[in-house]
Amino acid sequence: MSLSEPSLADHVVPLEAGAHVTLAAWMKDTLALALGDGSVVLVDGEASRRVDAHPDGAILVGASDGRSLVTGGDDGRVVATLADGTTAELAAAANGAWVDALALHPDGAIAYGAGRTVVARDAKGREKTFTAPSTARGLAFAPKGYRLAVSHYNGATLWYPNLAVEPEVVAWKGSHIDVTWSPDGRFVVTTMQENALHGWRLQPDKGHMRMSGYPGKVRSVSWSADGNWLGTGGAEAAIAWPFDSKEGPTGKAPRECGVRPARVSRVAFHPKALVLAIGYEDGCILLVRFVDASELLVRPAVTGSGVSALAWDARGGRLAFGCVDGQAGLLTLPG
Repeated sequence: MSLSEPSLADHVVPLEAGAHVTLAAWMKDTLALALGDGSVVLVDGEASRRVDAHPDGAILVGASDGRSLVTGGDDGRVVATLADGTTAELAAAANGAWVDALALHPDGAIAYGAGRTVVARDAKGREKTFTAPSTARGLAFAPKGYRLAVSHYNGATLWYPNLAVEPEVVAWKGSHIDVTWSPDGRFVVTTMQENALHGWRLQPDKGHMRMSGYPGKVRSVSWSADGNWLGTGGAEAAIAWPFDSKEGPTGKAPRECGVRPARVSRVAFHPKALVLAIGYEDGCILLVRFVDASELLVRPAVTGSGVSALAWDARGGRLAFGCVDGQAGLLTLPG
């Protein structure tokens, strides 16, 4: 991958989504933009189409396994959209409750949350339900095995849906929002309402890791391909925490990337290289290469067009972005 040019802005093709971009995801060569108005825009080469995935509501959450885009909305539905534009309802929450938490497993299992209720459906269609102690804010499947992390008030619950064992609670006072597993499964990390992250070392000691000092909420996290770094937003730089030892970031200073006078709203690590894409609330997008800290401009600041979505394709040759005002774009790396 060539990243020798000081600016990559000339390699960006603008796209018009037309509404707040909630999520960007790739299904092989097809880019999907999930929008706040309930629709999904599919872009394949120069062709694009709009699909009404949630015609009666907004898309609140989404996830993709590279084969389909699965979205949850305030219409209480979980919907899968394929690259050819076909849609299928996968589930509907009881009483039309908002679906505002969602996770996909590589083997085809899904999990969704509506209020305190979490439903997990495995690849064979077996469905199990878990009632969280408070509203389930975030969901994430472990990288190995069929285990789900559920974030909620005062901690997170680690649940094996298909095993008759008591769910394990990892506790820490406060409101926990999103949740993520490290790629090796050794750590669970949550974002918090109080401008911080909290983590647990699952082996060997259930030790705590508190990552604080953010001036704002951390609304985006991304793991490096090797699992050694966790990139985060929420400050006027991307904050990357080291996870290259069994202790995780305990006692270590984070790395600051792309310092600018605007808060970072989205981060996305390249799928193969130690390159971090950083989107800011003022619309700017940078790539930062860890090996030499070089910065490359992808998009200059655009007033009122804060970055709300970033997604690399599987090969790492293309970066898609979406913004709060409905603007979007596609960078193809040169070389």
